[in-house]
Amino acid sequence: MAYSLKYRRYRSRRPGLHTVTELRAGENYMLWLKFDDGVEGHVYLGDLVGTDSFGLLSDEEKFRRAAIDPVSNAITWEGELTLDPDALYRDVASQAQAALH
Repeated sequence: MAYSLKYRRYRSRRPGLHTVTELRAGENYMLWLKFDDGVEGHVYLGDLVGTDSFGLLSDEEKFRRAAIDPVSNAITWEGELTLDPDALYRDVASQAQAALH
């Protein structure tokens, strides 16, 4: 109950922005995401893992520990690294749009 109240309060302060409602971290640095408007899809993050900032996630076991931060709605790994949900939404939505054409 406390989580849902906090989630609703914060979400109301993010009008027009996207909220991740479901997340699954899979093999080969893939995230499956579902957003509050029903858009869902995969995002490949293997390119980020090769950078200095995200090198921590080169261990796939750590990568699979991705979670949704209940306050910021960012995708996070043990509170050390975060990804903006709006940037991820653009990736997923553009893939969905490309699949339609």
